Amino acid sequence: MRTPGGRRPLSFYLLAAFFVLFVLFLYGPMTAIYILSFQGPQGGLTFPMNGTSLTWFVALFGQQRTGDFAGSFQRSIVLALLVTVLTVVISFLGGLAFRRRFVGAGLVFYLAIASLIMPGILVSLGIGLIFQHLGLRTAWWFSALGAHLTWTLPFGLLIMFAIFNRFSRAWEEAARDLGASPWRVLTNIVLPILFPGLIGVALFGFTLSYDEFPRSTLTVGASNTLPIELYNMTTNVTSPALYALGTLTTAVSFAIIALCLGSIVAIQRRRTRGRAA
Repeated sequence: MRTPGGRRPLSFYLLAAFFVLFVLFLYGPMTAIYILSFQGPQGGLTFPMNGTSLTWFVALFGQQRTGDFAGSFQRSIVLALLVTVLTVVISFLGGLAFRRRFVGAGLVFYLAIASLIMPGILVSLGIGLIFQHLGLRTAWWFSALGAHLTWTLPFGLLIMFAIFNRFSRAWEEAARDLGASPWRVLTNIVLPILFPGLIGVALFGFTLSYDEFPRSTLTVGASNTLPIELYNMTTNVTSPALYALGTLTTAVSFAIIALCLGSIVAIQRRRTRGRAA
């Protein structure tokens, strides 16, 4: 958003400064971990560094010393992507449904967000017991997927409710007056306007699932996800490989954030060009 003179308002720079300070506060203390992850082959867990190398990053992909990092990382990424897609689709459809009041809407809403106040370990325990009672095996792509959705969907729904509350129906009515079908109104009007909000829902869904530990402990089955594998590594790994894992996971988090923010910026620029034309 810009002022009539073409300059950004002061609030934009204040929000940008706040975001930068938040990122520094969140990741600044981990600087030591990032540096120590590049220890030499004979390096330890503390300073001073004994040379520099990529040895510990290579060691992450070998099961003999550090555990199944490659497998757990792949499972966490795939699981997070599945959760992201389902969270975006269900949250968007839920937002559309709640635009019109229906019988039992209040009950459905409170049931949808009830899991926010329930401890994650209890959710994991409940799902694990149900699968055991039914004679089913827990698996990261099945039972853990449902457990993670109990955590991501409430956030996605709340975001979509907030977005739809600010959404003007006048744009839809104008499109219908011009002869647009309901499908074209949805795809050409509603979705493009809500797309930045959907990206925000996707970012929430991915990050919440990617590092979820309590809801994964009793639902992933025999194959660990990355948070569980990382917890196991803290009990049996006494090398900078643990720091290398922290560096890689942080890099993935930054890449996801940059991708989402870049998408939003690209959309805003495209809209600006369209208005100028």
